[in-house]
Amino acid sequence: MPEQQRPDDADLLDRLRAGDEAAFVALVRSLDGRLRALARTFTSSPALAEDIVQETWLAVVRGLRGFQGRSSLRTWIFGILVRRARTLAAREARRAAREEAPSGEPGEDIAGEWVPGAGRVGLWEGRPAPWGAVDPAALVQSREALHVIANVLEAMPESQRRVLILRDMEDVPPEDICNILEVSGTNLRVLLHRARARVRRALDAYLRDGEVPSSRGAPKPLPAAEENA
Repeated sequence: MPEQQRPDDADLLDRLRAGDEAAFVALVRSLDGRLRALARTFTSSPALAEDIVQETWLAVVRGLRGFQGRSSLRTWIFGILVRRARTLAAREARRAAREEAPSGEPGEDIAGEWVPGAGRVGLWEGRPAPWGAVDPAALVQSREALHVIANVLEAMPESQRRVLILRDMEDVPPEDICNILEVSGTNLRVLLHRARARVRRALDAYLRDGEVPSSRGAPKPLPAAEENA
């Protein structure tokens, strides 16, 4: 089911429409870092990612009175960012638009991954190290573990990173993600499974061997909500 407008959204929306500057500042502070993380999945250029976020906030201000509340305010803003990102990235030729089929991404070995109708086949080369002795709270709070996750996110195909950010970090409902990213439910499930499997494998290697995966560049910080968790 799509995410419905939250009760506190109505009060915030009234304040925003009334021109309450403090309400807008609070909204920007709560979402700006998350929007930047999502924008970076559309471009390798920090400057273009910044432009995407700025264009998104301008569109939010202009569109507040037309927002009908069919989704949460947050989901609506994410949708605006994705549309702006696609337009600006195409205009600047920062990335080549491509459609991703569930059968796999170019250059990626999907043997052993989950395939619709086939289930999981040989996903793990060996049995994952047991996590029972590890305190989950201590793991999440570990700066090194956060760097492991950040590096995996940075090296992850952009399409997988988008769905992981929206679903697991922002808790956006699957149906809303399909609408935002214009993907089918099947494609979303495949992308999300692959993204989660990458994170799980990296954390398993870290816990078993102390191996910290390298990223495509210097590790980027996690979205504010994750870093402060």
